[in-house]
Amino acid sequence: MSHHLSDLPNLQTELFQQPDISQLRPVSPSQHPPRFLLLYGSLRERSYSKLLTLEAARLLTAMGAEVKVFDPKDLPLPDGAPEDHPKVRELRELTLWAEGMVWCSPERHGAMTGIMKAQIDWIPLNSGAIRPTQGKTLAVMEVSGGSQSFNAVNQLRILGRWMRMLTIPNQSSVPKAFLEFDDAGRMKPSAYYDRVVDVMEELMKFTLLTRDITPYLVDRYSERKESAEALSKRVNQRSI
Repeated sequence: MSHHLSDLPNLQTELFQQPDISQLRPVSPSQHPPRFLLLYGSLRERSYSKLLTLEAARLLTAMGAEVKVFDPKDLPLPDGAPEDHPKVRELRELTLWAEGMVWCSPERHGAMTGIMKAQIDWIPLNSGAIRPTQGKTLAVMEVSGGSQSFNAVNQLRILGRWMRMLTIPNQSSVPKAFLEFDDAGRMKPSAYYDRVVDVMEELMKFTLLTRDITPYLVDRYSERKESAEALSKRVNQRSI
């Protein structure tokens, strides 16, 4: 190994690590049900993104998860209220509680809704030493009033990456959503429903696979280096 490191003069070799497969096997797997926070992006009385989210919640619960759905009603616009606003505080506490998330937005004007984006914007990328979303799993879904589109889920994927989440490969896009739910608000049998089952199943599997090894998965050379430099700076300051 030392021979190969000699070819990498830019590395701080004491901080460089070869990935270790043994670290990907948790010593004590968690025994509690996987915890999921579900967000939807509409305030309409008959909100199809909410109805789809509730179907996802039922499926995850049937798979053995603990699920909480956040109601975006009364959530202020980002920066439009202090961080101790009750709805902001509720959202952030749920984010810390969750081990995985589901984001479901209507497509409006070819994009996710402002309501959906506002919820994500209220979640900080980091709060002190805590990163509320880093390493947590994410599934993305959308509903649309017309033909099938993937604009909203594609945007949600970008946000998931920015929030350092593990966004699963599968996703759900339900076109002409007004045709896919009955009068009681339940999703009708269809290939679109089957896809939602697939997505929640995959989310559950990825969460079970990664939740106990998240600290190792998100450990980075650049951040170990930064931490070492910060420590050195503090020690040197004390000696001045």
